[in-house]
Amino acid sequence: MLKINNLSKSFNKDSDERIDIFHGFNLQIEENKCTAIIGANGCGKSTLLNLISGSLMADQGEFILKGKDIGKLSEEKRAIHIGRVHQDPSMGVSPTLTILENMSLADKKGEGFSLRKLVHKGKIPKYVELLKDLDLGLEDKLDTQVKYLSGGQRQSLSLVMASMKFPDLLLLDEHTAALDPKTSHVVMKKTKELIEKYKMTTIMISHNMKDAIDYSDRVIMLDKGQVILDKPSKDLTEEELMDIYRKKLVEHLM
Repeated sequence: MLKINNLSKSFNKDSDERIDIFHGFNLQIEENKCTAIIGANGCGKSTLLNLISGSLMADQGEFILKGKDIGKLSEEKRAIHIGRVHQDPSMGVSPTLTILENMSLADKKGEGFSLRKLVHKGKIPKYVELLKDLDLGLEDKLDTQVKYLSGGQRQSLSLVMASMKFPDLLLLDEHTAALDPKTSHVVMKKTKELIEKYKMTTIMISHNMKDAIDYSDRVIMLDKGQVILDKPSKDLTEEELMDIYRKKLVEHLM
């Protein structure tokens, strides 16, 4: 589904502060599965998602998505094939626009349009049905500006917007990290339901070991830009992941 071949990425290449994140990195992501990527800060998780989405360009390597190399495409062009939900609840939405206007924007991704013709009334029933899946009552607030929604409501809306055109790949960048535990649980539950309902190929970065296991099919742990664990989620325990994480943390401190 997604094949990453011979990926290399460095920062500050012409200075004494050079940082090599990836070198000759390879990874394959399975179709219609949710893959969780975990690891300590600085291991390369977010950098990897930024490289896949095109917000960062690789120094070297291929990104083969459904047989097509997207590695040279701009972030805007990749967004036609890739949906993304960010950690910040405000990044995936336009706060001053209404829920309806945000949904309409997402529905027109990859198309040319003018804001005057943004909302098509004939599509409203489709948006209502999508929002009903969240069970948060957002379908009754279509004319509400998104800035008045809670963080959990915004992230849930971002999730629907990112997935409504059934992208080839959905990227979830620690999308519950800024939420309180109760809201995080609700958003994760809705995330799993949407992924399973629409059979979306998903890469999910998580800071929560339990969530990584409970809401994915496969868990990958990165350390210094390398895969140090790759197992089906059903074969893992939270204790096992925490043990590996603690050992790596000690290594970094020594």
